[in-house]
Amino acid sequence: MLRFPVHRTAWLLLGVDGLLALAAHLLAYLARFEGVPPLAQWENFLAWVTWAVGIKLACMVVLDCYRGMWRYTSLPDVLRIARAVTLASLVMMSILLVTQRFQGFSRSVFLLDWLFTVLAFAGVRLGIRLWKGPGIGPGIGKAVPAGDLPVRECVLLGAGEAGEKLVRDILSTPHAGVRIAGIFDDDATKHGKTLHGVPVLDGIEALPQWLTTRRMTAQEALIAMPSATGPAMRRIVRVCEAARLPCRTIPSLRELAQGRVSVKALRDVDYRDLLPREEARPDPEGIRQAVAGKRVLVTGAGGSIGSELCRQLLAFEPAELQLLDMSESALYAIQMELAYDRQFRRQTPLLGSLADAAWTRWALQMHRPQVVFHAAAYKHVPMLELHPWQAVTNNVLAMGHLLEAARGCGVESLLLVSTDKAVRPTSVMGASKRLAERLLQSQCSPAAGAGMRLMAVRFGNVLGSSGSVIPLFRAQIERGGPVTVTHPEVVRYFMTVEEACLLILQAGALGQARDGGAGEIYLLKMGRPVNIAQMAEDLIRLSGREPGRDVAIEFIGLRPGEKLYEELVTEGEGVVPSAHEQLMVLKGEACAPGSMDALLAALAEAAAVRDGQRIRDLLRQAVPEYQPQPDPTGA
Repeated sequence: MLRFPVHRTAWLLLGVDGLLALAAHLLAYLARFEGVPPLAQWENFLAWVTWAVGIKLACMVVLDCYRGMWRYTSLPDVLRIARAVTLASLVMMSILLVTQRFQGFSRSVFLLDWLFTVLAFAGVRLGIRLWKGPGIGPGIGKAVPAGDLPVRECVLLGAGEAGEKLVRDILSTPHAGVRIAGIFDDDATKHGKTLHGVPVLDGIEALPQWLTTRRMTAQEALIAMPSATGPAMRRIVRVCEAARLPCRTIPSLRELAQGRVSVKALRDVDYRDLLPREEARPDPEGIRQAVAGKRVLVTGAGGSIGSELCRQLLAFEPAELQLLDMSESALYAIQMELAYDRQFRRQTPLLGSLADAAWTRWALQMHRPQVVFHAAAYKHVPMLELHPWQAVTNNVLAMGHLLEAARGCGVESLLLVSTDKAVRPTSVMGASKRLAERLLQSQCSPAAGAGMRLMAVRFGNVLGSSGSVIPLFRAQIERGGPVTVTHPEVVRYFMTVEEACLLILQAGALGQARDGGAGEIYLLKMGRPVNIAQMAEDLIRLSGREPGRDVAIEFIGLRPGEKLYEELVTEGEGVVPSAHEQLMVLKGEACAPGSMDALLAALAEAAAVRDGQRIRDLLRQAVPEYQPQPDPTGA
């Protein structure tokens, strides 16, 4: 069935192409016979031209060449035209070969006809684009009248695929008010060449020299290197600082793949761009198999991790999202966002606390989740040092209630979100999360878990999450300082909230695989830890100020429960590769079902009377590697 758009403009275009096809066929005869075709060839032309025009137009219709708008003609449109004309030439030559064995016809006429027809069809369309469309190069297309819009002179760092797309977008949207004065790239083979008419001048390190010697002027640097690692991005930012240029960047490879390379996609360089490791790369198909069509429960759904987890789950088409949180306002916010901003209505809000064992049993029996992501927890280290009973209630006892309720309710898999602070903990928070891991592992026998697959994810600090150091530093910088750092040598592992949730989903998919779900703890290969003092300096520089001169850094000493460095693995834990290249896995510890019942009862009693010292003693008994600090309350 031919798909020809039946409107007046389409018929006009078909008529134009008919005239072009006739002209190309005539020109082929004139070119082949040097302007004077013999009488026999004129007869061939007159006998065949109607067929030639009809076959060409039919092939153009069959290959859908009249759907696009001529003012936006692009390379795929030209290739489609070339395929249609090639098909037409093959059809014409086949007909002549079968009917007349090509006797009396010149083969070179049809080769010239193919060439002239392609040039005519594509040339007219590109001409219309040059006249009415966005243009295909500098100075082409509609110009911005002088004085209409202030033009910002910029330099582009990166002449790769992302840079090409950005230059093309800038040239096709002149009202964006951006002009590329020059391009800098470390690939020496590109120097001296042009990208859509914009010259590639030099390496990135040479940018300050070009500006100092007045060979060019610029007001801003645009970084088009979405695959740059943290150290590479840090070097580029230092070059921009030396050149006294503010800088913006294209977000990420993920957004590049989604076609979001444009002037609007540019954003300020953020600290996440400077992280010293590669970006997480999930396996979407594996995650989809684990959650698609299933009822998924997210605890702590209103928190930083839980809410982002809900957002990312939408892409994998769960049958229902069950949102559990004890904060009414946080639960309402994520519910409204999913329903109205993201148009996802298959959701159920569950307002309550997992510390309430009866309510937890009711919620799971009523809503029957199949997959559970347990992200609800208290996590602020100094706060929980002052209130250790809250850490026990919300991080340990609530975990026990959830595991107990999940048994017999059709839960297929349960994943615990843990932390690197659970490794050789010095804080109540870290010890409570390590105990939650052991509690999960104690339920991994078939008798205890009734077939449930149980696993945990352990990762470092999440950039921008509630209580993260980044928002604190930014607020201090906006106030003019000082920026308070606990110790000059303190280091931490960092990841973005998006990567944290991708890790959770990927680990959940691996845990549901045939050989997973037996209490494994998954870890992300997080690269090198980040020095917090260096982070403070980088954030000050990214704000356009100089550390020590414009904003002071003040060291205030470690807070209760904190240590200089975090670890992802305890000595003796066996780390092995997983099926995903960026994930490691710790096999589950042997822990008999019911072996922790007495300890949990004792912890519940101590938490009920708010006995901080007794809680620390019991945590030390349950987690031998825990080294508690003195009780800050003095109790």
